[in-house]
Amino acid sequence: MAHVEVLSLTSLLGTLSPKGVYILGYGWLYGMSVWVSFFGGIIALRALPRYQFGALQHKTFPVYFSSSIGLSSALLGLWVYAHPGLLANITSPLRADVAQAYVLGTVIFLQSCNHTMFQRHKLEKEEGKNYNEPGVSAQMRALNAKFGMLHGISSLANLVAVIALTFHGLWIGSYGL
Repeated sequence: MAHVEVLSLTSLLGTLSPKGVYILGYGWLYGMSVWVSFFGGIIALRALPRYQFGALQHKTFPVYFSSSIGLSSALLGLWVYAHPGLLANITSPLRADVAQAYVLGTVIFLQSCNHTMFQRHKLEKEEGKNYNEPGVSAQMRALNAKFGMLHGISSLANLVAVIALTFHGLWIGSYGL
């Protein structure tokens, strides 16, 4: 039969263990990643005009990526604390794949995507044409190509991170912390 714990200040404070904090942080990171990657952006894209959508992404993605990096770093620190033998293999890129994917996506691609998107908005105003209209300038076509490439790589890095988080969740669910 399961042990029944009586709620008390001591039992509540006992929930603030590294494992409890880890599970809470993982749930926050995973839920946020799935929402931003598969729901929030799609809803916003369908509901907002393109310029407003771009402005929203410009404001929300730095918060998303910095939160993801912070949470991933904290989870990595707690994981290393719980598994001290991990430090012997710290040079293996598979050990910190979630954090590395977010760092890579943030440092290189987020700022490049935002900068390119706003360059494109400015050029649209100058040319009086949307980026996807026929007869746009060669400069606009080049910005479109650059934005498409950066956005694709950034999206792929984010997808890899979500997949890695999914497998990590399955791992901790099956084998524990």
